Amino acid sequence: MTEARPDDTAARLEIRDLDIRFATDAGDVHAVDGVSLEVAPGEILAVVGESGSGKSVTARSVLGLVPETAQASGTVLVSGTDVVSLSPSALRRLRGEDVSMIFQEPSSALNPVFPIWWQIGEGLRAHRPRITRKEIRAEAVRALESVGIPDASERIDRYPHEFSGGQKQRIMIAMALALGAELIVADEPTTALDVTVQAEILDLLREVRDRFGTSIIVITHNMGVVADLADTVAVMHHGRIVERAGARELFASPREEYTRTLLAAVPHLGRSSAWTALPPEAQQALTEAEPLVTARELVIEYPGRLGRAPFRAVQGVDFEIRAGEVYGLVGESGSGKTTIGRAVAGLERTTGGSLSVLGHEMHGMRERTFTPLRRRIGFVFQDPATSFNPHLTIEQCIAEPLVVHERELGAAEHTRRVRELLAAVELPGDYAQRYPHELSGGQRQRVSLARALVLGPELLIADEPTSALDVSVQATVLALFRELQQRLGFAALFISHDLAVVDSLAHRIGVLYRGELVEQGHGPDVLQRPQHEYTRRLIASLPVPDPVEQARRREARRR
Repeated sequence: MTEARPDDTAARLEIRDLDIRFATDAGDVHAVDGVSLEVAPGEILAVVGESGSGKSVTARSVLGLVPETAQASGTVLVSGTDVVSLSPSALRRLRGEDVSMIFQEPSSALNPVFPIWWQIGEGLRAHRPRITRKEIRAEAVRALESVGIPDASERIDRYPHEFSGGQKQRIMIAMALALGAELIVADEPTTALDVTVQAEILDLLREVRDRFGTSIIVITHNMGVVADLADTVAVMHHGRIVERAGARELFASPREEYTRTLLAAVPHLGRSSAWTALPPEAQQALTEAEPLVTARELVIEYPGRLGRAPFRAVQGVDFEIRAGEVYGLVGESGSGKTTIGRAVAGLERTTGGSLSVLGHEMHGMRERTFTPLRRRIGFVFQDPATSFNPHLTIEQCIAEPLVVHERELGAAEHTRRVRELLAAVELPGDYAQRYPHELSGGQRQRVSLARALVLGPELLIADEPTSALDVSVQATVLALFRELQQRLGFAALFISHDLAVVDSLAHRIGVLYRGELVEQGHGPDVLQRPQHEYTRRLIASLPVPDPVEQARRREARRR
C-alpha cells in the first residue's frame, strides 16, 4: 500500500460508449447501452439505480468480469489500459495491482476452509511469485491493521466464521488494498449491515480515499450511503446513465423524473410514524387490545460445545404484542432479535422465563403440542430466494402450508386461494406457474408475503424482509405490507435494522442490545426522544439522504 501521489491527475477510469449484450433463448438482452463515465484520482463515484438497471454489469466490466456469453464493445480504460481488449493473463495482472473489487457478500467471497492470512496472500502470490510465507504474513498483518482489525498479528490465523459481518467486510477491503490498487469497485458493500457497522465501513472507505488517494466506485441502492460517501452520483435506468451530478447538487435539485422517483421512495426517519398516523380512537383500541404474545424475563441460551460455556442470546426480556399491532424490533446483528422471532414462531426453544404465544406457554412446550398453533402464525423470511424450493412453482410454494395444515382441501381450492393472494400482493395470476428464479427480488418477497398469509394467520413475523431490496421496490413492498395489515388486522413482529422502515410500519418499537431490551415504546417516544445511549447511537449512525445533513451528523459523531 502506497501513499497518494500529489501529481497523479490522470483519470483512473474512463468508460466510453460501453455496450454490453447477453445472448438468451428469448433474444439479446441489452444490459448496458452506451455508458460513458470518468473517475478522477481520489474521487468516490456512486452508481445507483434499480435492480436490472445495469449498474453491477457496468462495474464488473471495469475488471473484465463480464460472462463469456456477453458481447461487449466500447472502451474501458483503467489507468490508461483498455480492459475490453486485454487477454486473460493481462487481465490477471491488472486485477489487484490497478483495480480491485469488494464483493457484496463477504461470507460467500471468503473461503471458509482457509485462514485469513492465506486468503490475503492469495493475491500476493499471484502477483509476486517469489514472496515468502513470512513476507505474506507480515503483509497480511499490515493490511488488517490498515482497516482497523484489532490484534491483527494474532487474528490472521483465524477463519472467516470467527469474524463478525462488519469485520469480514473490513477484511475484504484489506484484500482490495493489499497490492496497492488505485481504483476499488465496491458492489453493495453495506447491504444487510447494521447501521452502526455500516457507519464504520463508510468511515473506513472515506479514510482509504483520504490516506491512499484511492478512487472508489460504489454500487448501491441505499441513498443514505450515497449522501454520506459520494462526491459524484451517476443514476442508471434501463442500461443508460440518465443523470450525473455532484452529490449535493443531485440531492438538492435532481433534473430527471426517474431520479426524483428514487429519492421520493427513500424512507425518512420521523417523516411518517405509523403510531402518529393513527386516529386517537385507533390508538386507544390498540392500547386496550388483548396481547397475543407476552414475554416475561425471557431467556434463550445456546448450549456450549467443546468445553465452552453456553451462549446467552436473550437475557431477561419483557414485551407484548397486542392484537392488530405491529411491534418493531431493532438492534445490531447478534442482539437477539432474530432469536426472539424464531422463539415466537416455535422454531427456537426458550431456556428460562415465560413466553406466551396465542395463549400457550412456549417454555417447555413439546413440538407435537405446538404444531396445531403453527397454522395461526405466518413467517416472512429475509431472503425468499433461499426459503423457496426451486423445484416448485409459485403456486406450489404458496399452497405448501395448505397442503400441511388443511389436507381436506382439493387442488381446485388451493388454486383459487393462491390466485386470490397473488391478486392481493399485486402479482398477475399467471405468475402461479412460474418458478422462483423467474421472478425479481421484489416479486419473490411479495410471494413470500402471500405464502405467510395463505392460512389467514393472527400473527405475522417478518425478519428483515426488505433489507436487500432497491428503494423503489422496498417502498412498494412496505406499502403493500401496511395495506394488508390494516385490511386483514393481523398482529406483526417486524424485525429490522433500518430504523426509518420500522418507524413507518411499527406502532411500538423495542431496542435490543446484547440480548437485553434496553428501551421500548411508541415510535416517536423511542426515535425522537430516546432515553438509552445505545438508541441514541443507533439513530446517530443512520445515514440520511441529504449530503449536507449527513456531513453535519458525521462531524457530530466524531466529537
